[in-house]
Amino acid sequence: MPPHRLLPLIIATALFIENMDSTAISTSLPQIAADLGVEPVALKLALTAYMLALAVFIPVSGWVADRFGARRVFMAAIGVFLVGSLGCAASSGLGQLVAGRFVQGVGGAMMVPVGRLVLLRSVEKSELVRALSWLTVPALLGPMLGPVVGGAITTYTHWRLIFLVNLPMGALGMWLAWRHIPELRQAVRPLDLRGFALSAGGLSLAMFALSAIGSGLVPGLALAACALAGTGLMALYVRHAWRHPHPLLRMDLLRVPTYRISVLGGALFRIGTGATPFLLPLMLQLSFGLDPLESGLVTFTSTAGAMVMKTVAPAILHRVGFRPVLLWNGLAASLLLCGFGLFRADTPYALMVGVLLASGFLRSLQFTSLNALAYADIDQARMSQASSLAAMAQQLALALGVTLGGFALSLAGAITGRGEDAAINFTFAFLTVGLLSMGSAWQMRQLRPDAAAQMAGRAQAGREVAEPKPESRPQS
Repeated sequence: MPPHRLLPLIIATALFIENMDSTAISTSLPQIAADLGVEPVALKLALTAYMLALAVFIPVSGWVADRFGARRVFMAAIGVFLVGSLGCAASSGLGQLVAGRFVQGVGGAMMVPVGRLVLLRSVEKSELVRALSWLTVPALLGPMLGPVVGGAITTYTHWRLIFLVNLPMGALGMWLAWRHIPELRQAVRPLDLRGFALSAGGLSLAMFALSAIGSGLVPGLALAACALAGTGLMALYVRHAWRHPHPLLRMDLLRVPTYRISVLGGALFRIGTGATPFLLPLMLQLSFGLDPLESGLVTFTSTAGAMVMKTVAPAILHRVGFRPVLLWNGLAASLLLCGFGLFRADTPYALMVGVLLASGFLRSLQFTSLNALAYADIDQARMSQASSLAAMAQQLALALGVTLGGFALSLAGAITGRGEDAAINFTFAFLTVGLLSMGSAWQMRQLRPDAAAQMAGRAQAGREVAEPKPESRPQS
């Protein structure tokens, strides 16, 4: 089997267990909250703890892979993720669950980015869109099965088993990685420890403050102090990165137009869509009265739509190009997201399923296009750091989506004077995150009409994608 098919299928095992876990726990939030004695909205801490760990440790994933070898790091990362899964299954309180999710995030921070890096370094750019599609098709089985499996487990057994079902697939992934993934290494510069401390501290404090707003677990003054300190540390990191010869995160990569638009515009889109796995199961169960299995059977259709799209994404990009897809498809996906808030308990299931199916199709097309566009004008020497910065931005955006979605839900309850399970509150929350997602169109409009033409298969034979102008090229 050629590399653009074999390697994505192996790396997809890591994506499978990660996405299976995340979507399954989302479906079971009300039951987990009841068992742990907390409000369902408070469990956003468990979701954002995982994403925070990803954002903190992803920046060093490329350096670690280059230093110790991609295969070794990939296998170890899966092992750490499985240890975190066992910790989540054994948790008896919110704090322990959050800690277990954080450990999972540490594993995920090395697992998925390193796997993607192997793909980027092993596959030609002309085959990259197709390889990314092969990567995500089996990986989408995780989020497609997650809501149904999580709902069935929670309805008929106990939610703790959710964290145990990924153990066999994780073991299979480690074995396949040992057999087939190349031990890719590159010469590494000294690790930017000061940059890591500034970025990790800033992200941790700022994201904790945002996640804990409205939970009642931390005094407001302490949250404000954490937010200010986190913002200050991140500002210091930006200053540090522009002065350091080999920073942990190369901010000058944002001078490459296609990369900048993919990262910044993609972050806005992900802030909106990142709230959906948190808000949708809560609305279906708390507001509409569905049990976890019924909720999972409704929500999994979104991933089914995404899976259908992956098989046609290369053809769509070849025919239309990146700019029209990212602009108009992003707007359409954001409008459908706003429309989720119009669902009511008496909305026909066929209508909900149809809207979710279309939404999953459009959202997945947007993600595939964004992921491919990011590396259109990045050379191999900078691929590792480009992958780390892009992955960190993605996880921060998803975490912000959960945080802002939960905050909008709580704010709507305070404004309307009704419980957080009232349908009108979910209408406000989905409208808020949908409009945030729609804001990505401003970035997509800045793309050239021929952006990433070679990657979309639209360039003439033998013609290379134009290099950035000298004034735009990052300094080495």
